[in-house]
Amino acid sequence: SFYKKTNTTARTSTLWQGIRKRSKVPGVMITQFMEELPEGMTTPDFTRKPIALTIQEGKLAVFKAIIVGTPTPTVTWSRANGEIIYHPNICLQKYDEASREHTIEFPKVSPEDADTYKCFATNEYGKAVCTVVLNVIAVGFSKTKEFQKTQEKLMNDEEKVWEILLSADKKDYERICAEYGITDFRGMLKKLNEMKKEREEEIAEFVSHISALKPVEVTCDDYATIELDMDLKDPSSKIFLYKDGVMVPFCKEEGEELKHSLKQVGKKYIFTIKKLGKEDAGLYSVDVEGVNVFSTDFKVPEVDFAVKIQEVKAEEREDAMFQCVLTAPMNEVKWFGKSAPLTNSEKHEIIVSEDKLIHKLIVRDCLPLDSGIYAAVAGIKSCNAWLIIEDPANKGKKAARKTTMAGVCNDEELLKIAKEQQERYEREMEEKLKNAKKAHGEREAAEAAAQLDALAARKQAAEAQVAIRFYVCCAAVLCVCFPFQIKSSEGITITKDGTFHRLKIHKVTEEFAGKYKFEADGRKTEATIVVEGKSLPNKNYSLAFKTPVTVKKGHKATFKIPYIGREPIKVTWYLDGEELSDDSNIKLEHSEGYSRLLLTKLQRKDSGEIKVKLKNEFGTIEAVSQLVVLDKPTPPIGPLEIVEASSSTIEFKWRPPKDSGGCKIGNYILERQQVGRNTWKKLGPIGPEAKYKDTDVDHGRRYCYRIRVETSMGTSEMMETEDVQAGTKAYPGPPSAPKVVSASKDCINISWSPPCNTGGTNILGYNLEKRKRGSNLWGQVNPHEEMIRGYGYAVKDVVEGIEYEFRVSAINNSGAGEFSPPSEFVFARDPKMRPHFTDAKIKSFMVVRAGNSARFNINFQASPWPEIVWLKDGAPVSKKVTVSNTEGTSQLLIPSSERTDTGIYTIIIKNIVGQETFSIEIRVTDEPKPPGPVELDENVPGTVTVSWTPSPDEKRDDRLHYMVTKRDSKKRTWHTVADLIFNNRFTVCNIMPGREYKFRIYAKNDMGSSKPSESQKWLISPCNLQSPPRFLVPLKMHTAPQGYECYMSCAVKGDPTPHVTWLRNNISLNTNTNYYISNTCGVCSLLILRVGSKDTGEYKVVAENPIGRVECSTKLTVRGKS
Repeated sequence: SFYKKTNTTARTSTLWQGIRKRSKVPGVMITQFMEELPEGMTTPDFTRKPIALTIQEGKLAVFKAIIVGTPTPTVTWSRANGEIIYHPNICLQKYDEASREHTIEFPKVSPEDADTYKCFATNEYGKAVCTVVLNVIAVGFSKTKEFQKTQEKLMNDEEKVWEILLSADKKDYERICAEYGITDFRGMLKKLNEMKKEREEEIAEFVSHISALKPVEVTCDDYATIELDMDLKDPSSKIFLYKDGVMVPFCKEEGEELKHSLKQVGKKYIFTIKKLGKEDAGLYSVDVEGVNVFSTDFKVPEVDFAVKIQEVKAEEREDAMFQCVLTAPMNEVKWFGKSAPLTNSEKHEIIVSEDKLIHKLIVRDCLPLDSGIYAAVAGIKSCNAWLIIEDPANKGKKAARKTTMAGVCNDEELLKIAKEQQERYEREMEEKLKNAKKAHGEREAAEAAAQLDALAARKQAAEAQVAIRFYVCCAAVLCVCFPFQIKSSEGITITKDGTFHRLKIHKVTEEFAGKYKFEADGRKTEATIVVEGKSLPNKNYSLAFKTPVTVKKGHKATFKIPYIGREPIKVTWYLDGEELSDDSNIKLEHSEGYSRLLLTKLQRKDSGEIKVKLKNEFGTIEAVSQLVVLDKPTPPIGPLEIVEASSSTIEFKWRPPKDSGGCKIGNYILERQQVGRNTWKKLGPIGPEAKYKDTDVDHGRRYCYRIRVETSMGTSEMMETEDVQAGTKAYPGPPSAPKVVSASKDCINISWSPPCNTGGTNILGYNLEKRKRGSNLWGQVNPHEEMIRGYGYAVKDVVEGIEYEFRVSAINNSGAGEFSPPSEFVFARDPKMRPHFTDAKIKSFMVVRAGNSARFNINFQASPWPEIVWLKDGAPVSKKVTVSNTEGTSQLLIPSSERTDTGIYTIIIKNIVGQETFSIEIRVTDEPKPPGPVELDENVPGTVTVSWTPSPDEKRDDRLHYMVTKRDSKKRTWHTVADLIFNNRFTVCNIMPGREYKFRIYAKNDMGSSKPSESQKWLISPCNLQSPPRFLVPLKMHTAPQGYECYMSCAVKGDPTPHVTWLRNNISLNTNTNYYISNTCGVCSLLILRVGSKDTGEYKVVAENPIGRVECSTKLTVRGKS
């Protein structure tokens, strides 16, 4: 009745969700619709689930699955996004009766098919679900009808200029407007602001963030790139590239054949255009799902290199120059050094001739790290050449700064070539103008005329007439900061009355706010218009604020900044990025229209950048100045660098002080002392150069010098030098005897300490020599032209097994000194090492399912190389087993393992130093077969003895055991009553009269459990018997594996209840805590948790009551005991 009630509830309740359980196949979820399945019925399950696919667009994609269940399940498919369209050309669902495979096929897969798919298998008892992913690699761009419509976006010139302005930088607005003939600049700004808001709303639907938009840039590798940082809301959104409104196919990898490619690195998207040509010029647009997110105009000027840059060889510390001549004028070319863009700096200087045809790059103070390939890029043309830095002759010394320049060629020849190119360019422009007029091409003619006018204007720059212009620097809502010329228009009138010029704004609005300039014949004046109600703090701060403030140590400095703007205005002062606040030495004063900063008791460390930030509700501006605090210089930096130490002259150099105190060095003040005397001789101020040549010396004498720095702020502390000898060469003393750091068969590492006596000069390096044992010949280890700079060396030119010794000598300006004592002899061989295993934790037991491969890896270290042997149960492994040995690792592989492969495998690693062994037990097994029929017997009231036929696997698996579960007519749930049973009988206690019982027996091993064998229903009738003690079930003989549990039981009957005593070898065990003894309803049991050799013997049970006494005995045998 309970079953029927539960079954009905399961079918009618909307809240009951079924029983969730996992399949043996990972990733499959099964839902069982009822608690108890009818006999022979099963829920659906996958024996093989579909496998995820990543496939190229246009190919055949197939998902396959094999499904079981009784009754036969119904199979359906679904996708996460949208519905599956079943059509012979789109998608097909099939079933193959021969292979029992359910398939879903996509004949020509497209990017739209990419999704997460689910396969459902359902019958009336349950449902099984698994998930699989289909990834499609798009080729070029989608060719579906939906996207073919977007392959062309025809634009007129007005639409094109707005697309360019929407993505352009604000500093480029004036150039773009001039190029496309836009004169109403303020109207353009207003409309552009509205269009930007609309475009941002469109982009926000697909893109959460977009920034770092870079227009087309040509690299030194003849590639052009378009870069943008973009965070897509949906990573699968389609991205398209257009050129002049026509969709351009592109590939996702640069190595493919297409001209255009897209590379994604995180949130950065980089489009690359290869094999550049004139046809690549045009407006490029990037769209996401049909919404334009970025546009850039790529112009290809008609220019090439008449003279390319040539290879330059320069000496260290010399300047180097690259020069090139163009075929047409260009304001600038792009310079690259080792693929990195170069700009004007202290290191690099870029020079352009007046006619814009000759371009030069100067590399200042060349160092070895400046060597490499340098390139010049003009339009889409490029040329490159090597810069080679040659080492100076005085190796080991820092070269002096040179004033010469390498790479300078004949300027007259370059000017001649440039003049020829200019004349050719003028002829081409004139011819182009004639052709344009003939073809009524007004636009092309205007461009050619403008270029000729510009060229003529450059020629006659010196004869330019007086020009009068009005400019405005817009500071309205868009906050752009570039000037543009003002002309009379609606709302603005410009008049002239003799020398009097007037600009009149008829109706002032917030668009007219900003800075206005007037220029006449090179002279300028300016004023600012602030429109109340919407303004920013005035940017017209005084030039005096920008000028660095220089004060002496301990004095004070004041900074004052006036401003105009809508209140309230927040003013914040910073020193080197750290915000300043009122303190004992810092005073801040804010008044109407200005702010002042007062710093007192200044120290040299207070020097740095002073910044003031002004902020109100309309925006923020900043002003920057510098604070320089003057102080005495720090001492010069040693040690001395000896240039010459002859019999009559000592010439040396040193390094300038780390901090000159903010002042220019005026002089170095020197003093000299002859070693052995107490007096110092003043050599006087010698000028600002950090070197000195002392000609007043005596041959063989040693001298010491003191050097101070003198500036306008005072004199530094002194630097005292080491002793320098004049005349006689002073060789360094011997270093310490070399020590062997480590040795192997192909390398010996040597180290030493420098000599105590350096010979009065710096140690430049060392020479190292080696000698074989028994030989008188020493051979130099390091190359003769390369001394060793450090205090150690790795000697690799050795022969294994040969014994060597080493010695070393130091080298200074005088030459190589005396050799050190030789080192100890050392063999070129690997150090001996006893074999040992390096794994932190090695498992010693492994269970493998029959038919699978068994693989065991073990890592070790040993020197010399050891002999490796694998044994199975003490005998060599069979040919079926594969053993692989590599450097420090050994692997045992048993392919397609069988039960006969079960055993203890031992590895023995042995060399001349010793040996090491390790054993692992590998057990090959499978899930056991279920036991045979189950029989029940009631010998003792309140108990049922369950017996069963052994599992067929019991004889070949000594670890197989059984588990007994029961269910009664009251509880209706299964409970485990016993586990780890190694025989085929068990007595179940606590059996209640008047109830029906059923029992299930499971066979279990290391791999899992079998299906159950189930008994018939057993009804217990009440009974009451009185009798003397007697054994209903005697003790049985037990044989248990060592280390496992052993469970003994017997059934005794008697009334009154007899007293039971357990004995081993006639010694009572009732009080022994090593044994767990229980007596429940006449079933007496004894449990040994871990059987050992000490537990072997005779076990006896004695039962007594007032009526009589009875006993029963058995023997326990322990298997596998040592």
